[in-house]
Amino acid sequence: MGKTVKTKTKQRPNEGTLTYEVAELFPRQGEWTEADYLSLPETNRLVELSDGRLVVLPMPTTRHQRVVGRLFRIMSDYVERHGLGEVAIAPLRVRLWPGKFREPDIIFMSVEHSDRIGEDYWGVPDLVVEVISPRTERSSGTEHIDRGEKFEDYRKAGVSEYWLVDPEDETIEVYVLRHGAYHLLGKWKKGEIAHSEILKGFSVPVDAVFSKQ
Repeated sequence: MGKTVKTKTKQRPNEGTLTYEVAELFPRQGEWTEADYLSLPETNRLVELSDGRLVVLPMPTTRHQRVVGRLFRIMSDYVERHGLGEVAIAPLRVRLWPGKFREPDIIFMSVEHSDRIGEDYWGVPDLVVEVISPRTERSSGTEHIDRGEKFEDYRKAGVSEYWLVDPEDETIEVYVLRHGAYHLLGKWKKGEIAHSEILKGFSVPVDAVFSKQ
C-alpha cells in the first residue's frame, strides 16, 4: 500500500487578509462629510451618516423583510389609491439636515412636500417606519437606535409621524409630532388595528403585518 502524501497549498502573500490600506483612502470616523458620504460606491449594505460617522446597519433577516414588505404594500396601495403622495422602501437615503442621513425601512412623502423628493436622496418625509431588528449572536439589533438616536433625529427633523414595528413582540407603535415632541398615538398588538393620523382613514390589521403566511 502506498504512502499518503500530504501536499501544501501554496498561498499568495497576504491572501485571505483584509486590505487595511484601502481604509486609509477614506476619512476617519467623526470626519466624514456629506460629500464624502454621497460619493461612496454602491453597496448592498445600508449605510447612514450621523455626526461625521458612518453607521453600517446589520443585514436584515427574512422575518424583518417579510414584515417590511407586507406593510409597504398595504400602505403604498392606500396612498396611491387616494393620491396622497408617494411611499418608498429602503434602501433609500433620507437627508434630515446637512450631514445627517438615515435609511428608514419605509417612508411616506405627501403631495404637498413632493419637492423634497430627489434622485439621490429624499428630504424630510412626513412619515417614517422603522422595523426593529432583534438582537442575535452576530448583531446587537437596532432597537436601541430606533428608540434612541433615530427617535430623537426624526423628532428634531420634524417628521410628523413615526411608526415603530416590533416583529418580536408583534406590536405596532405610532408616535405623532405635537409641539416639537412625539406623543404615542397608540400601541397595537395582534387582533387589533393600527391607524395613522396624517394618512387620513388609513388603518392596518396587525395580524396582516405579522402573518406567518
